[in-house]
Parts: sequence; structure tokens; C-alpha cells
Amino acid sequence: MMPSLGIIEGYYGPPWSVADRRNVIGFLAPHGYRFFIYAPKADAFLRKRWREPHPAEDHAELHALSQFCRARGVRFGVGLSPFEIYRSFDDDAQAALAGKLKHLDEIGLDTLAILFDDMRGDLPELARTQARIVEWAAERTVAKHIIVCPSYYTDDPILDRFFGQRPEGYLEELGSLLDPAIDFFWTGEEVCSREYSPGHLSRVSEQMKRKPFLWDNYPVNDGQRMSQHLHVRAFTGRPAAIGPHLAAHAVNPALQPTLSCIPALTLVESYAKGDAYEYGAAFRHAADAVAGPELAKLLYQDVLALQDVGLGNLGKGADRLRKRYTDIDHPAAREIIAWLDGAYRFKDEDIA
Repeated sequence: MMPSLGIIEGYYGPPWSVADRRNVIGFLAPHGYRFFIYAPKADAFLRKRWREPHPAEDHAELHALSQFCRARGVRFGVGLSPFEIYRSFDDDAQAALAGKLKHLDEIGLDTLAILFDDMRGDLPELARTQARIVEWAAERTVAKHIIVCPSYYTDDPILDRFFGQRPEGYLEELGSLLDPAIDFFWTGEEVCSREYSPGHLSRVSEQMKRKPFLWDNYPVNDGQRMSQHLHVRAFTGRPAAIGPHLAAHAVNPALQPTLSCIPALTLVESYAKGDAYEYGAAFRHAADAVAGPELAKLLYQDVLALQDVGLGNLGKGADRLRKRYTDIDHPAAREIIAWLDGAYRFKDEDIA
């Protein structure tokens, strides 16, 4: 069983252009990708400056993107991170949130995601306050589909290290308080999970009291370490057997939109073929479809250097790669050259 597949643009770092989003949506929609959620961490008007409306030009672009999606049978959503609103959900905060929801509704939303990720979480009444906020927002938006990202969206203890110790029974309490129709984002056993199993997802379903809406952090490559690598390999560790245990499967893409389409296509093949799936063959099929056979052949030959060695360790290999890709007139090749030039190198200010 193949779950509903989609893209959540939820990375840190430089966001895609309007043309990038349209190209990715237009390419993946015929292959079964049925939703797109706009939530780049660099959009301050969805995070630290969430109380402010988007500038008119940005608002118009998002409205046009919503229409573009719907014309292709793709549901459009926005991920709003009302930064630490749960510290004081008073009259002022409610008025600000109501205004923001009205502003976002004008874009044309099928899905509204309320994101509490990457914020302080060791606070009293966290689950109860967050549930109140989500239910309050759900009653005031035109979006028919609501998703919440809990503050603790993975078993990974790194969240406790950075954002405080998770409250005992947090996930269970939040799940018991929220309407069963509201979905939960979940990244798995780790922030960037290597694999997913039916057993793990079943256990999380019991905690949440609903199936998890998977936020899959592959092929995302933000951060100081991951931005040194191009994640182009096919998906592994996502067996078709997990499909019945998911509400949906959202892919958080890499900073490189065209190259992201390669692993995105292999996920479709993984679900479709089940036990017959071969990740090497899937990569070649997807690379051919995205880049054409000649460029795909080069990518297959260079996948070790691109994905495993890393930009800082390439040495003279960087010159070799530059010679191979400089004169190729294709966006995938241009993304590789930009990566070699340091265009995607992560900066401290990319953490908003």
C-alpha cells in the first residue's frame, strides 16, 4: 500500500525560488506526489516574525503557487511556526494568530500545519496548551486538513539536549487531547532516520492515537555537516511494509531542487515494487528521468564523491567534477557547480 506522498519544504538555509517550486511540483505530480507544504525555515514571516503579514509580493507569489498546485491535482499547504506562542496564549497572541490565519487563508490553503518544532519544550502544561492552540486555529482557518508538529517529534535525545527535557507522557497527552482528524508529524527514531519499521510506527501510533504523518528528513542536506554533501542516492530503509502504518509520507528535500527529484522518484518505486525494489537500479531509473541518460551516467559514476566524500574533503576531485559538469546545460549540473562553488555552504545566520 502506497501512502499519500508529498513534499514539505522544511529545511534551513536558502529557500528555493518560485520557479524551483513550480518545476519540482510539475515534475513530481505525474509520478504520484499529491501535496506540497511550504514551510522553509528561512521564511521569517512563518517563524520569528510570524505576527507580521508576508509582504504583498510574497503573498501574491504564494497565492499563485497554490493555484499552480491545485491545477495539477496537488494539495497546497503552509507550515506556520508561531514561535513560542504557547508561553502565553493570551488575548494579544490570539488576536495576532487570528490575523495571521486570515492572511494565510487568502493564499488558498488545503492544509495548515502548526509547527512547534525546534522551540523550547520543557515547560509546564506544554501538551495541554499546544492542543488548545491547534484546536483554536483549526476552528478559524479555511484549511480542511490540519497537521501539528509536536515539540518532540522524534525519539532522538538530541531534542532534549537542545530544547530541554521532554515532559513525561507528552506525546500521549497531546494525542489524547486533539481531535483524531488532526495529523501528527513524526521524523522517526532519529531526526534524520536511517530507516523506518512497522514495529516502530505501530508503537508511535499507539502513543499519538493516530497514524504518524511521516516527515522524512532525506534527502535534506541543511546544517553545517550535511550541506557538505549532495544527497542523490535512492531511498533505502523505507520498505513498502510501512505504508499501512502511515497517514502520509512527506519528503523534506535537499537545498538542490532538481537533484532532490532523483531520490523522490525512487521512493515511488520503493513503495510500488515492495520486496522487488533494488535501490541501485531505482537510482539509475530516476536519474535517467530527471537528468537524461548521459548526465545520469555521470551522476552514477560520481555518487560516492557527491554524497559520501563531502565538499571539504574532495581536494583535487573538486576540479575533476567541475570539468565534468561545467559545460552541461542542465539544472542538475548547474546545482553541482553551485555546490562546488560554495553556494549552499551553511552559515550561522541560516539558523532562524
